[in-house]
Amino acid sequence: MTKESGGRAPDLGVLAGRLMRALQQELFERLAEQGHPDVRPRHGTVLAFLDAEGLRATELSARSGQHKQIVGTIVDELAALGYVRREPDPADRRAKRVVPTERGLDEIAKARAILAAAEERHRRALGDETYTVFKDAFERVARDQTAWRDADAAERTP
Repeated sequence: MTKESGGRAPDLGVLAGRLMRALQQELFERLAEQGHPDVRPRHGTVLAFLDAEGLRATELSARSGQHKQIVGTIVDELAALGYVRREPDPADRRAKRVVPTERGLDEIAKARAILAAAEERHRRALGDETYTVFKDAFERVARDQTAWRDADAAERTP
């Protein structure tokens, strides 16, 4: 493991932050080159989870881990930029679904392709087996970290 300037290896938070920032930088630079210069990292809270049928804001909030108010603000921004629209939910006309526009679908497809290319680049660099082990372990660590509050509460219960 690479040592930091203080002689210590970077912790999980530093490594995860570096990876996220580097992926975002590549993603948003490439999206800008491909016709989406107005999309920002915060917009991923919505766009990363949408498909052509759309989702309710409450579903987007649950999937992204962001508060419903934050999701609502981001949906407003994306609607103003022409990436999404609100439509009545066919299952419940009182509810609204956030649905990608053609521009939104184009951005989503391009973003997924850019991220897939980055993953493939890392898979080639590490080899299939090592990359698969890495990604499985990383996914487990992310899942376990997300559940820390439940695990902490269970440990405190007599």
